[in-house]
Amino acid sequence: MKKLIIDDIEVELTRKKIKNINLSVHAPNGRITLSVPNNLSEEKIHSFLFDRISWMKKQQQKFVSTEIPEEKEYITGEKHLFFGQEYTLQIIVSNRTKIEIADNHINLYIPQNTSIDKKESLMSEWYRSELKKAIPNYIEKYERLMKVKVEDWGIRKMKSRWGTCNIIDKRIWINLELSKKSRDCLEYIIVHEMAHLLERGHGTKFKEVMDTYYPNWKYVKAKLNGMTY
Repeated sequence: MKKLIIDDIEVELTRKKIKNINLSVHAPNGRITLSVPNNLSEEKIHSFLFDRISWMKKQQQKFVSTEIPEEKEYITGEKHLFFGQEYTLQIIVSNRTKIEIADNHINLYIPQNTSIDKKESLMSEWYRSELKKAIPNYIEKYERLMKVKVEDWGIRKMKSRWGTCNIIDKRIWINLELSKKSRDCLEYIIVHEMAHLLERGHGTKFKEVMDTYYPNWKYVKAKLNGMTY
């Protein structure tokens, strides 16, 4: 991998055995990658990038304005995401702690004077429990279709990946943050990780597996990871 600087924009350049140029901007911080055919000249690469400077800056700005998570205060009226939809948080003082969705609200029942850290912990565990309800159906569906077996799966916070797969143990991990993304994003990541049980890398064979079992994967990947030129 080689790094290029174009008008103060850093681009990670990779040469591959491909026919087309692929320029992408990735979440969460607007990282830019460029894949080009092995024989493409430096002059053509720079020309391609110079023509797209305004587009790259525009896409990076989207991440600056929308992808940097704001610090939550966990107060009534605050907006929270749940499976791709925005809900208004409503704090309800109660001796019984619970969380429920009612219409367009997430109702958080907690004792008075509950700390922010405790509220955050309760919300995090609620997200985890809801994700645990959603994941098994997808795994079972694609185990039947793909003729593979997931021996174990789990949920954890990950900074740089939406999911991982331990091929030897046949175990997959799902990022907790997917509880805030739309359900098709969760489904895509599950299929992606299960596809590694059939093909280790991300080459042509892997893409063929994805095309076979989740034909819409390229669109969902772009929606989840960033804008693709």
